[in-house]
Amino acid sequence: MTRTLPLEQTQFRARAVLLGERLDLRGWDTLEMLATTPLTLAVRGGGVAVLFRFGAIVFFGVAAQDEAVFLDALRQRVANPHAKPETEALDVRVAPGAKEGVVDGVVSLDSITAERLQVIADVLAKSLVLALYEARVADTFDGIEPLARQLERKGRIPGKADQLLRHIGATLLVDHTMVGRVAVAEKPELLWDNPALEGLYIRLEDEFELRERQEALERKLGVISRTAETLVELIQSRHALRVEWYIVALIVLEVLLSLYQMFLR
Repeated sequence: MTRTLPLEQTQFRARAVLLGERLDLRGWDTLEMLATTPLTLAVRGGGVAVLFRFGAIVFFGVAAQDEAVFLDALRQRVANPHAKPETEALDVRVAPGAKEGVVDGVVSLDSITAERLQVIADVLAKSLVLALYEARVADTFDGIEPLARQLERKGRIPGKADQLLRHIGATLLVDHTMVGRVAVAEKPELLWDNPALEGLYIRLEDEFELRERQEALERKLGVISRTAETLVELIQSRHALRVEWYIVALIVLEVLLSLYQMFLR
């Protein structure tokens, strides 16, 4: 389903916003829809919005006040909203006959179609998710590094196993979101029906270094997971050793009591 786009400018801005972890896309009025997969809507006041289930919205040629009204109407549809939403912007220029791609930070398009906007939106939305988790993984690195240094210097670590398990859970959640919900490494479905747009997608993917950033993030997640698991094993071994000493102490106490009773008799 495709309709005429309410976007007549030859140069406009694409602005992406990551609102939360999930966005409910059910129940939209079909009169507002311009295309689906991903859901593309006409914005009152002019412009286009592309919405993703993983919480991202990309606006094209939408004025600031119209964007604010649109986001306010979406508030009830956002699950686990971010306190400070991630944002990213990109200029788009339309010139018939132009080679489609990115030049000096500006996307050049031969013409405006819903499919071209969806390709741009897909890359911007994935870039936002990567930026969010890059920051979270960096914070987790900062939390685990002192534990590793403590282990190196003193041969033991402070803290409890549940704190480290939370680190492992955080890495698993990031990995699940990137691979399952966002599918950063996968090309958008619309390219199957529009193979001519694959070149535009690849150039945008290279510009935002999506694959390189995902691979770097996965390497960091692997390091965090292995480190946290190792520390948990060490803590559990320490607890097991402590339990063994308790058992030995109880056995010794029982022997002493038996000897004492024998002495009294």
